[in-house]
Amino acid sequence: MSSADNPRAAGLMVASMAAFAFEDLFLKRAAIALPPGQVIAMMGAGGAVVFWLIAAHLGQPILTRRALTGAAALRTLSEAGATMLYITALALIPLTVNSALLQASPLVVTMGAALFLGETVGWRRWSAIAVGFLGVLIILQPGTDGFRIAGLLTVACVAILAVRDLSTRVMAESIGTFQLTTWAYLSLVPAGWLLMAVQGQSAQAVDPSQWFDLTGALITGLFGYYAVTAAMRLGDVSVVAPFRYTRLVFAMILAMIFLGERPDAWMLTGAALVIGSGLYTFAREARIKRR
Repeated sequence: MSSADNPRAAGLMVASMAAFAFEDLFLKRAAIALPPGQVIAMMGAGGAVVFWLIAAHLGQPILTRRALTGAAALRTLSEAGATMLYITALALIPLTVNSALLQASPLVVTMGAALFLGETVGWRRWSAIAVGFLGVLIILQPGTDGFRIAGLLTVACVAILAVRDLSTRVMAESIGTFQLTTWAYLSLVPAGWLLMAVQGQSAQAVDPSQWFDLTGALITGLFGYYAVTAAMRLGDVSVVAPFRYTRLVFAMILAMIFLGERPDAWMLTGAALVIGSGLYTFAREARIKRR
């Protein structure tokens, strides 16, 4: 890896965030028309087939005990739980609000690493985390007529995603990326069934427009996963990671064009605080690593 690779890596990161924004748009439309649990199960089945074939091509066995125990199992369960919450929230709250809340994920991971992995986090980064959480509260607007209680589902999703990311840090390096991804998608099938059972819903017939959304979500999600993985491997993390926040920009543009959403001042202010604190945290971590 060299600094010359950073522009290409940054481009891949931006492309992946655009793909994930399109995936969210397709998923939201599908989750409004179909039971969210059905959407989750169908996406899980489709993604699992694709990544299983890739893993087999790379010689990464799927049916192994090491992928089903310890940190790997915790990661898989976290992925399933986070997806259940995220897709449900997508069907209930504006896409822009959902995407803005999701931007708090790096802050929660930093906090979790300090609390559970013993990583040193100074007062500056703790202050940035506090500012980021203030931004989350501003987006949610508790105690006001604009309070979006369903947004708490996304907040819970962010917390579970932090568990996923922290468990990934402590896993054995011998477990392949595509092994993990295949199991993550496989876990979505029973997770979707469980969500339908909890919500008292049953599977519905899928019409052509819904197949378009489901297929679009699968393709953009797969491309996004490939691009973000390539970006993180190709470039310096401190340079590439901040470009994750372009996802919110793409989500806002798509939501305005296709869903007629108009973000209010509260959401924009909260999102600015979340993103600003996240960028500061990335910069601070990079400075500490250079030392």
